[in-house]
Amino acid sequence: MLEASNNDVLPVIPGKRYFTIGEVSELCGVKPHVLRYWEQEFPQLKPVKRRGNRRYYQRHDVIMIRQIRSLLYEQGFTIGGARQRLSGDQAKEDVTQSLQIIRQMRQELEELLQLLRR
Repeated sequence: MLEASNNDVLPVIPGKRYFTIGEVSELCGVKPHVLRYWEQEFPQLKPVKRRGNRRYYQRHDVIMIRQIRSLLYEQGFTIGGARQRLSGDQAKEDVTQSLQIIRQMRQELEELLQLLRR
């Protein structure tokens, strides 16, 4: 587990498409065995597996791992609490995105209605 003194700013995520477990370990400040464990505990974390069952993480996986790390190590959540928080955040994002789409569609329909009334 990381000590408080090791919680410095994490490195910038390079513009690559896939990252090995070793690269992700360095980018996120957690050991590879912790990443493998988190894959079992967090359904949102699904790296691509290729030849020889090697894991390849994408950018969104790295961002998710950083969120998990923050929840567990910095904010003090349990694994169950972090899992719940992440699934709750996803639901909130979906609702917010849906509301934005509905507002935009409504505005477009009102503009269309004004054009038809002319």
